[in-house]
Amino acid sequence: MSHVKCLALVLAVFACGGAPSAAQERLKIFDAHLHYNQEPTAFYPLERVLEVFRRNNVAGIIANSRPNKGTHELVEAKAQGLLVVPFIRPYRTRADVSEWSTDPSIYELIEREYQRGYFRGVGEFHIYGEAAARPLVKKAVEFAAARDLYILAHCDEVALSLLFEHHSDAKIIWAHTGFSTPVQRLRELLEQHPTLMGELSYRSGIAEGGRLAEEWRELFDRHSDRFLLGSDTWINERWFAYDNIINGYRAWLAELPQEQAKRIAHGNAERLFGAKIE
Repeated sequence: MSHVKCLALVLAVFACGGAPSAAQERLKIFDAHLHYNQEPTAFYPLERVLEVFRRNNVAGIIANSRPNKGTHELVEAKAQGLLVVPFIRPYRTRADVSEWSTDPSIYELIEREYQRGYFRGVGEFHIYGEAAARPLVKKAVEFAAARDLYILAHCDEVALSLLFEHHSDAKIIWAHTGFSTPVQRLRELLEQHPTLMGELSYRSGIAEGGRLAEEWRELFDRHSDRFLLGSDTWINERWFAYDNIINGYRAWLAELPQEQAKRIAHGNAERLFGAKIE
């Protein structure tokens, strides 16, 4: 290929947006919904997990695992260049996903894990509708609020409101940001609850036909300080697809102004947890 043709090709790439995309590739990512559960260990020993983070430029994670042993391992690894923010997951087995809110031994688990001295939050836990009014859920929210811990809650809007009724200043990260809650309603909830953050794994509607949806562009323009990215590696298949998940985020982050993209990619996590992503 001639030098003239090479130059023309480079200019064409820039004209198609290649330069901003490449710039966004260098963004550090904070993964705010990372499970290192029991199941992946046969496929993903700890060193392989750390390599997945390195090649995707993931420099921080919220670690919450079933059982909590997976989180302990990530904390104790002290991997260079990786910020691990550990959350207490109120699950020992899959059965706890549906039964935790009525099992008194779960509250004892939360208290016991907290004694390790390094946990920054409680969750992810699943709760829906009026079940969020149960006494154990209220105790868990009050436990977190009293210790300045964050809550990672997989819930619907009814349950979200009840969690805030338990403690109006609870610091809640809404797993999946309601999945499909209308964007206008999301804006209302963010403005109603100053401590609410949205985590975007599995969230529908952000990108349409490979482009950032206009209503999300407007929401990020107004509230880019209220969102976090996440992988939700709850099953092995999510680990197998990890690179694609992160690349999917990078695709629409590249369409945002750089400062907004930085906040969502890692800046908001730095602010929440008082740590610098290296």
